[in-house]
Amino acid sequence: MTHDPPGPPPRVRRAVRALLLDGDALVLLRRTLPGRPVYWTTPGGKIEPADATPEAALRRELDEELGATAGPVRQVFACAEQVPGLHRLNTFYVCRLASMDLSRRHGPEFDDPSKGRYDVDRFPCTPAGLAPVDLIPETLAAYLQDHAADLPALVP
Repeated sequence: MTHDPPGPPPRVRRAVRALLLDGDALVLLRRTLPGRPVYWTTPGGKIEPADATPEAALRRELDEELGATAGPVRQVFACAEQVPGLHRLNTFYVCRLASMDLSRRHGPEFDDPSKGRYDVDRFPCTPAGLAPVDLIPETLAAYLQDHAADLPALVP
């Protein structure tokens, strides 16, 4: 019996994501990509080598994706996703929107039309308000069904 040699180890992608509150609403990005059903996700992205800390990465991503600044942040949730060749490690921080100017959005996702659309939506930060939202990753959707109503009290 022969065994195939193991493939290369999977890449690890560490990302930070914001559970960004605007009043009583959660700010989400509606993603529209060719050939895929519309879904929603939280603002954020990959931690870059130049980012001094995960919080610095989060603030950079909020500026790039929303032209936004946020108040103090608190880590509230983390999850891992596995796809062939890649492990995604997502850390979620709750924070409150301080300012947002969508005309300031910038970054590679806005320079490449094949990346699809990043439209900003707000949903009530309650289990019922978020229930109809096709939220990615699914582990976040499950977390929010249990804890959405708690988020405002967790903002530092």
